Amino acid sequence: MFRRLLFEDAAALFTLAAFLTAVSIFVTITWRALRMKRAQLEHFEQLPFATATPSARHDTDADHAA
Repeated sequence: MFRRLLFEDAAALFTLAAFLTAVSIFVTITWRALRMKRAQLEHFEQLPFATATPSARHDTDADHAA
């Protein structure tokens, strides 16, 4: 009976440690995003559009036929 109580306390401790770790990661990411400099923010805003998107290729070769 007492071993089970100790195990449940350890499980609760590990659960709490995992929760605190996850919260600290999310808080750190949020804090860094909020404190980002304007120049870096503008650079990140333009990242998806920095290179031209290639047009879709529609090959009509017979090699690719099913």
